[in-house]
Amino acid sequence: MATTKEYFKVHGENLVKKIKELIEEGNVRKVTINDKNGKELMSFPLTIGVVGVVVAPVLAAVGAIAALVGECSIAVEREDETQ
Repeated sequence: MATTKEYFKVHGENLVKKIKELIEEGNVRKVTINDKNGKELMSFPLTIGVVGVVVAPVLAAVGAIAALVGECSIAVEREDETQ
């Protein structure tokens, strides 16, 4: 199955909200958070059916990163549903 990549620029205070939105979409395979210079801060896979207790530690870590960075980018790897 092919994947596509999508990029978003967000400020730290909106990071957790954006990650929650991406998780709810359901077709996201992997999320990578980079600082404004492109350095990878965090990367985590998302598998179908990951919810609740499994996501909580990830969101806690994302929240900690959000408190430290001003601006960052999110690279999202999605399943390509056209194939």
